[in-house]
Amino acid sequence: MRTIEYSMATIDEFVGRELGVSDWVIVDQARIEAFAQCTGDMQWIHVNEERARRESPFGGTIAHGYLTLSLLATLAIEVGLIPADASAALNYGLDKVRFMTPVRSGARVRCRVVLSSVERKGGGRILVRTDSELQIEGEDKPALIAQTLAMLVA
Repeated sequence: MRTIEYSMATIDEFVGRELGVSDWVIVDQARIEAFAQCTGDMQWIHVNEERARRESPFGGTIAHGYLTLSLLATLAIEVGLIPADASAALNYGLDKVRFMTPVRSGARVRCRVVLSSVERKGGGRILVRTDSELQIEGEDKPALIAQTLAMLVA
């Protein structure tokens, strides 16, 4: 049986297939606070642990939705979205994002990536769309689902 190597030339053959699942990543309070500092989003539900324990319906702080979204690119790279023979990959956008379940501080998440479409753009460029699901360890529902776009360059 011949194994097809994932590459710029063979990427079309992987449409509809799961590319993989990333390792678990911890979303701890230090990461949440660093994200808050970078973005200026200092809502108490993210950064005030004492108040969040008292008043939050989640029993503590939760990660920003956009923090969880920002993890997708790195985790998709870990899974192998970018073929070894690509010289570059650029974020191209999002077609759909739905935040399903808050990620509590200290939770572990991972990403499941399915290659949903490939569009050859000429000049050695390929636009890829993935269906990504950021799963939370021990939760039935994912943190988010997203259709992401990336431009691969040969």
